[in-house]
Amino acid sequence: MMDVLNAIVALLNFVVIPGAAYGAQLALGALGVTLVYGILRFSNFAHGDTMAFGTAATILVTWLLMGAGITFGPLPTALLALPFGIGLTALLVLGTDRLIYRFYRRVKAAPVVLVMVSMGVMFVMNGVTRFVIGVDEINFADGGRFLITAREFRDMTGLQEGLAIRTTQVITLVVAVIAVALLFWFLNRTRTGKSMRAFSDNEDLALLSGINPERVVAVTWILVAALATTAGVLYGLDKSFKAFTYFQLLLPIFASAVVGGLGNPLGAIAGGFVIAFSEVTVTYAWKKVATYVLPDSLAPDGLLQLMGTDYKFAVSFAILVIVLLFKPTGIFKGKAI
Repeated sequence: MMDVLNAIVALLNFVVIPGAAYGAQLALGALGVTLVYGILRFSNFAHGDTMAFGTAATILVTWLLMGAGITFGPLPTALLALPFGIGLTALLVLGTDRLIYRFYRRVKAAPVVLVMVSMGVMFVMNGVTRFVIGVDEINFADGGRFLITAREFRDMTGLQEGLAIRTTQVITLVVAVIAVALLFWFLNRTRTGKSMRAFSDNEDLALLSGINPERVVAVTWILVAALATTAGVLYGLDKSFKAFTYFQLLLPIFASAVVGGLGNPLGAIAGGFVIAFSEVTVTYAWKKVATYVLPDSLAPDGLLQLMGTDYKFAVSFAILVIVLLFKPTGIFKGKAI
């Protein structure tokens, strides 16, 4: 019985809790992608670098607050800096839209043209972020590191396996739930949110009913900035910040949006957790769990790891390809690419 409990704890420690936190981060990122696709009707390849810029801005404000002696007690100071990071990112994406995307909307450019334009924006944003904050890895999480440590858990339970829950993992899940709840409340309960949904469903009919398209576009970009910055900061707190890492995150984020159903917010959330748990499950070495649950005669010699962690993004790519081939509308039947 104790071995089974140890196996469950190991599973929670290395698969369930990290997967849930990572899934929440991907879900927030995918929500931003799906908003742009559903309302502005193009795939925004600059989303990963929007996350990077927002996180970098938040880190800079965090350093300013800490330099002034302002902290958030046991919680990361970055949470205090997050609204400032969102504001700066909103200014960036609104400026980008006014300078670049608006022209292509006015000439009614094909979506593929906007995709190519967003790739150019992606490279510019990536360069700006690296220039502003550098290329090194940055750890900016302060405050209490663990809600419970492995040693404390072992002392409390008497189990051999320890369960460590990081503060950033709990913060990720709590903030993600709050952010998603606020987003759905905004889209379903406010007049502006209903206008955005109407614009997404039928642009021509929405224009005839008096909806201001520029207002819809501006609010969409502000929401995207908020989601991207929040996702980026939560990811950076949970792991670390490096600008190039956020460029790589574009693949699992897009995979999450496509798997769930592009243009469908619920699908983006579901897709985020599907991709996260797929990556974690495939790259986890199952030897420890198997050793607990199997008899000694069947104990494995190898790691029981399907793929190394360096190849976790290959899992996202494989799932993305399979979904595009066999169910391009995704789980929740979004818009096919």
